[in-house]
Amino acid sequence: MFDFETTDLRCAEAFLSRAYTRVRLECPGKPAPTRAQRRWLGALSFSDLDIHTELHYELDPLNKVCITRAHAGFIETHTTGDATTFLTAKDSICISSGELPSSGRMYATFDVTMFDTAELSKVAATDPVSSDATVRLTGRQLVSRAAGRRLSSLIDYLRGVLIDAEARESELVAATAISHLAATVLAAFPNNAVAEPNCADRIDAAKSTRLRRAMAFVEENAQLDITVNDIAAALYVSPRSVQYMFRRHMDCTPMDYLRRVRLHRAHQDLQDSDPTTSSVGQIAHRWGFAHVGRFASHYRAQYGQEPHRTLRG
Repeated sequence: MFDFETTDLRCAEAFLSRAYTRVRLECPGKPAPTRAQRRWLGALSFSDLDIHTELHYELDPLNKVCITRAHAGFIETHTTGDATTFLTAKDSICISSGELPSSGRMYATFDVTMFDTAELSKVAATDPVSSDATVRLTGRQLVSRAAGRRLSSLIDYLRGVLIDAEARESELVAATAISHLAATVLAAFPNNAVAEPNCADRIDAAKSTRLRRAMAFVEENAQLDITVNDIAAALYVSPRSVQYMFRRHMDCTPMDYLRRVRLHRAHQDLQDSDPTTSSVGQIAHRWGFAHVGRFASHYRAQYGQEPHRTLRG
């Protein structure tokens, strides 16, 4: 975590360049405080910035997915080869893949959530006939207001996880958070991922032996940061085939099944652990459940009692 504040433009420029990517700042008006705070959940970063005067900026590529929410003021951004975007608090949310230089001006209070662009390719896949296997964002406009609200709610939820030190230190919680955020971003913005299975995918999905192998892979690796693409690679089929397979035969997504397996492992740990040395929170975080309250809700639905009762025997 870092906190930074200055009224010195060159100092702000140097600090932000070290923390993010090379930034060039100019202030046409009177200098005012620039404040920045940044926190991490694994490789996922959350920044809060307050710019109390109009700044003009030039920004080198970040090579990260950047989700920006304005709370006051405005942010105007021009990306090379793209249209200019103008974000205010009324506009909900905007996104950038950070692959190109950008410039613009700002006078705003805003937050930025960032993760590596490679995470998109871990939760989805492009058309197998395409020469480009990298999943990319292809547009900046939300597919719907509801999708924007879901994405913003998830960001708020993940920011809440940062308050919990135990959750913050769990590698599986962090990995699960990034995968969930990447999938939600793809559901909210245009991209080149292909969701619907083709004929070959449907043939692969119809083979029950493949489903058993997929389930076995999940069960054997539930303690690891695994994605749909990992399951597909283990079976030598496409990610769409895996998704269709689980939807058709299990009436759930592969990640839903992974959560069920992790919930069962947490249940076993609750049964086997010493309540004087273990807590529900520790066990929940061990299995990738960031929010103890939500874990308890899932647990009650599955096992009919509170997790702390199981832990106490």
